[in-house]
Amino acid sequence: MSSILQEIMTPQVMAVIYAFIGFVVVLYVLSVIYVFVDANRRGSKFFWAWGLLSLVPFAGLIAYMALRPHSYLADREEQELDMALRERQLAQYGTCPNCGTPIEKDFVVCPVCNTQVRNVCPSCKRPLDAHWKVCPYCRTHIQ
Repeated sequence: MSSILQEIMTPQVMAVIYAFIGFVVVLYVLSVIYVFVDANRRGSKFFWAWGLLSLVPFAGLIAYMALRPHSYLADREEQELDMALRERQLAQYGTCPNCGTPIEKDFVVCPVCNTQVRNVCPSCKRPLDAHWKVCPYCRTHIQ
């Protein structure tokens, strides 16, 4: 049996086996580095723990891929900023106190139920908020 094994294990076959083992080791090291860097990018507080978990061959990488955060930290921050911007844009609009229809900031009456939603400046006829004491457009005092 050993003579057959010696005949099969030529230097070329041994070189291929060593190259394959080297490839697997490099792939393993790169997967550990990937998990560590990716967990840090995704904003995980315990990115070092994910790096340690990935030291377990194959199972650590699979566990990380299954349990990692779904989005990057930068993407989540961008989504939060986008939501804040949209909320600010929507705050410029209001709703009719009578029927709840969305109204724009320059509407004087509700287009659905004809309820007066803002006062009008007696001089320049521009819409005013109810709590304003002076028209910001023409400086007319409001009673």
